[in-house]
Amino acid sequence: MTPAPTRSDKFSFGLWTVGYNGTDPFGGPTRPPMDVVHVVHRLAEIGAYGLTFHDDDLFAFGSSDAERRQQIDRLKGALNDTGLVVPMVTTNLFSAPVFKDGGFTSNDRSVRRFALRKAMRQLDLAAELDARTFVMWGGREGAEYDHGKDIRAAIERYREAVNLLAQYATDNHYEIRFAIEPKPNEPRGDILLPTVGHALAFITTLERPELFGVNPEFGHERMTGLNFVAGIQQALEAGKLFHIDLNGQRGLKFDQDLCFGHADLYQAFALVDLLEHGGPDGTAAYDGPRHFDYKPSRTEDESGVWDSAKANMTNYLLLRERAAAFRADPEVQEAMAAAKVAELRQPTLAAGEDHAQLLADTSAWESFEPAAHFGARGYGFVRLQQLATEHLLGAR
Repeated sequence: MTPAPTRSDKFSFGLWTVGYNGTDPFGGPTRPPMDVVHVVHRLAEIGAYGLTFHDDDLFAFGSSDAERRQQIDRLKGALNDTGLVVPMVTTNLFSAPVFKDGGFTSNDRSVRRFALRKAMRQLDLAAELDARTFVMWGGREGAEYDHGKDIRAAIERYREAVNLLAQYATDNHYEIRFAIEPKPNEPRGDILLPTVGHALAFITTLERPELFGVNPEFGHERMTGLNFVAGIQQALEAGKLFHIDLNGQRGLKFDQDLCFGHADLYQAFALVDLLEHGGPDGTAAYDGPRHFDYKPSRTEDESGVWDSAKANMTNYLLLRERAAAFRADPEVQEAMAAAKVAELRQPTLAAGEDHAQLLADTSAWESFEPAAHFGARGYGFVRLQQLATEHLLGAR
């Protein structure tokens, strides 16, 4: 039986996802726009718990204050009627022509100042809607030509911008954290902070690093050829997984934004297992929203849009069931023990041990026999992967 989502699953969708009209670089819309009130009600009906949005998703760029307020009030009314929440918001600094060279890192100083004011207005709205995460995707913060952008200065301007936003949120007592969303390229030829590792390193240079984390996206990290699950592990180890975007991506292509589970099932399975069960001890690793940042195919009508939204949630729940069975399997537990997965959490040095004591330990060098490992028992990683495969395919 296909599992049904509930609010406790914390599934959320961007207004730009289910509201995507099918436009791509080679063709215009294939679907009419959907009103935000309609979207909120439909999401509630299919079991989602949250809606996220860019400012320009909710009200058109350049809207008057009255037009902006009308849309905000309509959204708040729909949220009140359905019980949906807004766990995260972001701001669009990439679509309008003014941002053709970026927002926070545009070569034009006046554009940078305008971008900061736009982001501050969205922070005010985040506080009004009780959103607790502000995602920053720098889609235009980059370059195509090496001599057209002083990257060192661009990083300085990016740091200046996010430091100011953190100060603004702090001074206004907003209970919100910032999550940087890495991406290597598209729409710019090269985007600043292209991977989780780049973003984590940048965060250490900020004035209030405790307010900043990352919002990794499955497809973005896969576009670099990197292992998304490993990137999430790194973010978790740093205590910086503030939000996550789930979708599907088939290798080194353009940003496909497929439904979660419609591409690399191994990675999707390992990711769900990680989020739900963490390391060898089985403790949940992440308790935030499971946010789907995907695009319904331009081949679909509106009914296909909602089918795709449901597919994301269903696939996550099915993988969660498979992951739970995998973790509970005694043979899997034995294989993990044989592979010494848990032993990696044991410090290499004993409590209080220093380099002098390590040098004095003859078992670490003088009497250690590295040659004994030739032809000796392996770690059994292949067996463990095969057990994962069998659980994923429902053979166990």
